Amino acid sequence: MRLLFLIVFIVSLTVSSFSVSAQKIKYKDLILLLTSKQYEKAEPFLKKYLKETDDNPNAFLYMGIVLQEKSTKNDPLTQAEILSFNADSAVLFYDKAYKTITDRELRKNDEYYEAYMRRDLRTGKFVIKLSDVQLDIENRMKSLKERKERVKKLKTFFEESAGAYTKANSLYKSLQVKYGTEKEFFLRSDDEMLNSLKRLTVVFDSATNAFGQYKLVSKELGKTGHDQMVDLQEIKDLKRDGSAVTDFMKDDLKLWDYKRWATQSIDLIEKEIIPMRDKLVARDMELNKLRSKLQKDSVSVKNELASLRDKGLIDQLKKYDPDPMPFALFEMKITELEYYSNLILNKPLHDSINVKIKLDAVKSEIENLKDLDSLAARLSKLDLDQEEKDYHHFITRAFGSASVLKSTISSTQEFAKRERTKRETEWESISQSLKWLVNLTDSIPLFFESNSDLKFKPLVIEDEKYTFGLAYQDSLATGYFYSITPSRVPDLKINFPVDRPNFKKRNLTLAKGIATADATGNIFIVLAFSIQKVNGKFPVSLAKIYRSDGLAWNSNLSLELMPSELSLNNESGEISIKILSSDGAAKIVSIDKNGKMLK
Repeated sequence: MRLLFLIVFIVSLTVSSFSVSAQKIKYKDLILLLTSKQYEKAEPFLKKYLKETDDNPNAFLYMGIVLQEKSTKNDPLTQAEILSFNADSAVLFYDKAYKTITDRELRKNDEYYEAYMRRDLRTGKFVIKLSDVQLDIENRMKSLKERKERVKKLKTFFEESAGAYTKANSLYKSLQVKYGTEKEFFLRSDDEMLNSLKRLTVVFDSATNAFGQYKLVSKELGKTGHDQMVDLQEIKDLKRDGSAVTDFMKDDLKLWDYKRWATQSIDLIEKEIIPMRDKLVARDMELNKLRSKLQKDSVSVKNELASLRDKGLIDQLKKYDPDPMPFALFEMKITELEYYSNLILNKPLHDSINVKIKLDAVKSEIENLKDLDSLAARLSKLDLDQEEKDYHHFITRAFGSASVLKSTISSTQEFAKRERTKRETEWESISQSLKWLVNLTDSIPLFFESNSDLKFKPLVIEDEKYTFGLAYQDSLATGYFYSITPSRVPDLKINFPVDRPNFKKRNLTLAKGIATADATGNIFIVLAFSIQKVNGKFPVSLAKIYRSDGLAWNSNLSLELMPSELSLNNESGEISIKILSSDGAAKIVSIDKNGKMLK
């Protein structure tokens, strides 16, 4: 019933007494709102009352309570100044109350201080003691002052944390804008960057340390309306990650882990990038030393070059640059040294009488020069001014400047083209000599040529073994047989008579040949024939040649059918000539060991 009465009274009081601003407020009516803790409703009326009345200690006390309660509802981060003002105002009213509340006040208006009524342990009666009221006011003022200081610290730490993180974000983005990609970031790293990274770790530490202090103060304050939990996000891609700003008011506080990224980057730069730069310079110096050795001592350095193609260093660099310029440059230098080494190693081969050996030597040198030209051409297409930014340490220490590097590449390419032209001319000359046998002043072709002006007309060419054909002095033919040697100077040279009337130069296109040899390559049978019949038969000139004794015999024959194959019986010395009819039927004509036809 009492509660129901209070509610009805509050409503009527609000509507009747307090709605009319000009009407004087009665404290005995207002106290009902205050004792029922209707502070928000009571505040405007209490303020009006105190404006009109300045000698009510209980009103001072309740004004302090109203303002203290109001300060607890102020957001300590977004309303810190208002909270501080309310707390200071509450302390001010508490102080007035403390100074004006007396025993007389408590006896006179004891119904206003029922909250402080306690049983007296000595008398057993319920009493209100001035000391209890003063102690409560003292505790309230102390609590307000402590809360105000904590709120001040809370906001300070919060702003320090957010400010330091924002600064870290700005430092990171400045690196992001300057370098853009991880390749440029690591390859172009320098002392200035390392200092920026170290500063970033310090600033980020400041942000996390301040945030830790903020959380401690927040715990001391109790409910603040904020419960931020940090969720550190790893930066995996310089270009994509790390730039987004963060709202520190959100409870789910996702922060980029700048310290982890910066620490990892510093570690990579100091432990991998810087040593790797020194290794690149050292590799170039090793190549320069080999070049000096080659030029000074005229010795091949091919064996030493193999170790300079070590893939460990290139694999390490490829983590940051998939196509590193220094290794293309090293490959160009190595290829050039290989060429010079091959020239030294091939010197005896160039002096060899074996034409094929000479040709192979020149061919290997041409291949070197092709590779060298290709590597230099590839390097010349690079933007070396940009490469200088990525490999400043290497270029300045190995070449002095990018312009010197450009000059080195250009001169190497010109050298490769010039040398290649020389070697290809030499190769062409040597390859031509492979096509001819040289016998004193005569050159015997090792190819079939329709040119009738040539003195020698090959009928059979057995690769790298022998050739035989017809040689013409004026229009008359003589048979020849020459061994094919690597030097192209024959060690077996045989000339033998043939059926001159039927092998005249004007009938050159009608002449064909067949040859065979024994398994040891010491006995040779050669047969020249005309594909045009004379008196109904095919004219044939046959000869037997020994490597050791030269021409054994020669014989002119006439065959009914065109010869297609020769074979030699090593035991009997007989020669079989296979002849074919127009319908494909085969016959064998046998010749004895002295060149006579057997019936």
